Amino acid sequence: MNNDSIRVSDLIEKRKVGAFQYQTVILCGLVLFIDGFDTQALSYIMPLLAKEWHLPPSVLGSVFSSTLIGLMVGYLFLSSSSDKFGHKRMIVLFTFLFGLFTVATVLVTNVQELIVLRFLTGMGLGAVTPSAVALTGEYSPQRLRASFVLAIYCGFSLGFVAASFAAGELLPRFGWTSLLWVGGLVPIALSVLLWFTLPESLAFLVRSKTRFKPLAAVLRHIAPDLKVDSTTVFAAQGDAKRGAISSLFKEGRTSGTLLLWLVFFINLAVFYFMQSWLPAMLTALKYPMHTIVWLTALPTIGGILAAFVVGPAMDRIGPYIAVGVLYLCGGVFVSFAGIAFSSTLWVLMTAIFLAGFCVSGGQKSAIALAAVFYPAEIRSTGVGWALGIGRLGGIAGPSVVGLLLNAHWLPEQIFYGSAVMILCAAVGVLMMGRLYGVRKQPKSLAGREGIMTTR
Repeated sequence: MNNDSIRVSDLIEKRKVGAFQYQTVILCGLVLFIDGFDTQALSYIMPLLAKEWHLPPSVLGSVFSSTLIGLMVGYLFLSSSSDKFGHKRMIVLFTFLFGLFTVATVLVTNVQELIVLRFLTGMGLGAVTPSAVALTGEYSPQRLRASFVLAIYCGFSLGFVAASFAAGELLPRFGWTSLLWVGGLVPIALSVLLWFTLPESLAFLVRSKTRFKPLAAVLRHIAPDLKVDSTTVFAAQGDAKRGAISSLFKEGRTSGTLLLWLVFFINLAVFYFMQSWLPAMLTALKYPMHTIVWLTALPTIGGILAAFVVGPAMDRIGPYIAVGVLYLCGGVFVSFAGIAFSSTLWVLMTAIFLAGFCVSGGQKSAIALAAVFYPAEIRSTGVGWALGIGRLGGIAGPSVVGLLLNAHWLPEQIFYGSAVMILCAAVGVLMMGRLYGVRKQPKSLAGREGIMTTR
């Protein structure tokens, strides 16, 4: 290796972000948009299907659970394959497959078939998300990485909103299958677009000695003045074992991984509690339906706006301080939401918006934090496992709140308890900052994805 070796990652860090990288970010955002659309669409489809098929609530719960289990399988067990076989391959394959399974759902004739197809659809969604986050992180310079990851995750929230509008237009006219046709054909078409336009992981291309041409083509897009020919040698560098779960606990990452899992578990527990139970709590206050719809949408709107504040803050003042402060504010605002239940409507709307800004925004910020914390070689695995553990919180949160309501807890008390949990998440993030601040980073592959030398 000569002294003039050039790191591939340095091309990302030192050069101005170009149209090619922005295109990659937008494409990954579209993938998450489809993910959010499918997730929310099911909430509108199932009541109509239950009425048509005369299904009891217990069966509806099984269908929702099958999707969540599929997501967990994708997060926990398929995300590591992305580090081994390339992010682009995983994104294209599973975007196509979850579109295909969604279209196939139109043809189901019984609950068993529906449960199986929803499990497979969830598994595809769970495989795609970590890969999209990892690929975005890899094509983003460190100074903008958190902002770009938060930006693509806004696609998930926008997918929620788009599904609501599509449901309002399509379901009354064409029935429940119409939303499935849209939710299935769009990702199939998107997978074709991704195949021709989405670049492969740089780290994967550097490791693959036989993939000189695609790597050279990508590098020419990023650095048009760079001279790359058949004499150029690319060499991978780094000690992390690709895709291995054990790598999440090596090179000083054990405490950070466990703290990240705790943060994800808490954040998603509170987020899904608000998504699941807020409409019922507001109904009990005798608010009209249009008011309840707006109040329920406020956390999502707040989370989208949070991305434009927290992302740049993470890049400029540091990820741990920015996310830690967000959660500290979240503890205050979630408590405020509990107090506001006995106040006027505008106070309640303000409190729920601010709580959503921190909780929904915190969900996106935690994903960006994971993308910053883990090196490129294991980023997909790290993000996938954090999301998988967080999904356990997403299952536990609404269930525990249901038990508390049965035990005659008031909404105010539940929000106060949630505020304490969010403050615990803040402590977890600030502890990560203490352990892995700028001068105490774990041995990382960030900036060492690959090096390029010329003979």
